[in-house]
Amino acid sequence: MPQEPEPERDDARAARRQQFAEAARAERPDLALLCLLIGAEADPALDEAGRDAAQIELDRLAGLLPYAPAGGPGAWARNLAELLGTRCGFGGSPADYRRLESSLLHEVLRRRRGLPILLSVVWMEVARRAGAPVYGVALPGHFVVGFGDPAGSHVLADPFAGGRPLTGEDAELLVAGATGEQLSAQMMTPADPLEIVLRMLNNIRAWAQARPEHSAVQLWALELSLLLPSHPARLRHERAQLLVQRGEFLAGAAELEEYARVVEAVDPAGALAIRRQAAAARAMLN
Repeated sequence: MPQEPEPERDDARAARRQQFAEAARAERPDLALLCLLIGAEADPALDEAGRDAAQIELDRLAGLLPYAPAGGPGAWARNLAELLGTRCGFGGSPADYRRLESSLLHEVLRRRRGLPILLSVVWMEVARRAGAPVYGVALPGHFVVGFGDPAGSHVLADPFAGGRPLTGEDAELLVAGATGEQLSAQMMTPADPLEIVLRMLNNIRAWAQARPEHSAVQLWALELSLLLPSHPARLRHERAQLLVQRGEFLAGAAELEEYARVVEAVDPAGALAIRRQAAAARAMLN
């Protein structure tokens, strides 16, 4: 993927973002499609044909799995690990956290490397197409997948480790290592597709925020997050501040004032402080 893609026409970007917003508001959001539309923000060369090719690759991988294997959830987990982890080489390492490509589904399918959440999306999408009872588990700091009934007989697997099976103790150690917290039942709740998408965009924002030269990446990740039906209101404030940092003072000031209007009812003092930020942004033009 090129580091600096060719400039994209505004109408092409607007059409793609409209598609993203509509997909996010669908009765059953298409997780793979949403992930691929995120990828197209980073790589505008990923056109509709390229996104279709990625979906076809997921279909192809699913076709390599045996149908309804004997052995229940454990058999599904073993078959996915053997196919994706062993035969295809999907997995991750600490170095993958340093690459934007590790958060882009089409690149993960090409490189077979990625962050835990993107590798889990590959596992989930392939398994779902094959008829497996699969779901995502958004453990703090490390996304994994589950097979079976979340409230009953189920098994967990870690796609980042090639599909390694996880015991309850393993999951506790993952959470403790990432956050120092104890594993709770709430953490084991199946992740909603839009929660997965927001977490992916949060990862991209964090990657870009640590690299000021990639502020454009942080901006589009914020703007996609704001298109989701449910998102933290603070993201609007973050976007406004980022616009100011990028020298887009008038746009940033307007966004700050709009955010102040939203929060004024619950935090008048905070709204006043934000309006002062807007005034300071406008003053930078003088």
